[in-house]
Amino acid sequence: MLANAVLGITAFVAILSLSGCAKNIQTKEAVRDGVLAHLKTRGDLDLKLMDVDVANVSFRKGEADATVSFRAKGSTDPGGAMTMSYTLEEKDGKWEVKGKRSATGADPHGGGIPSSPSGASPGALPPGHPPAGPAAGAKN
Repeated sequence: MLANAVLGITAFVAILSLSGCAKNIQTKEAVRDGVLAHLKTRGDLDLKLMDVDVANVSFRKGEADATVSFRAKGSTDPGGAMTMSYTLEEKDGKWEVKGKRSATGADPHGGGIPSSPSGASPGALPPGHPPAGPAAGAKN
């Protein structure tokens, strides 16, 4: 009788420990971890200077589509955020970035000159505007 009880308890503990290995990765946190792992492979980003938030995520069989927001650490300016959309795939119980779909928000290239509605090159003066910059013949 005691042997049956020990065997039953051992089987119960084994089942509990095996079920604990199945980790639910269909969470924003798991997707964020996958995006951060991807970004750490880039040498041009210092993630300690950024707040990274998963704004939206949708899951399907083996893949996830996520909208991720980036902003300077501690910034509350909504206009200073950049949003990227990623497709991730599940590999070995983790999310890995499969591809990037789009960028919105702040200019990711640091530009600040909007394009002209007339089609002129960025930074061009409107027709008839006097020249800008040092006057001709001025001595420095």
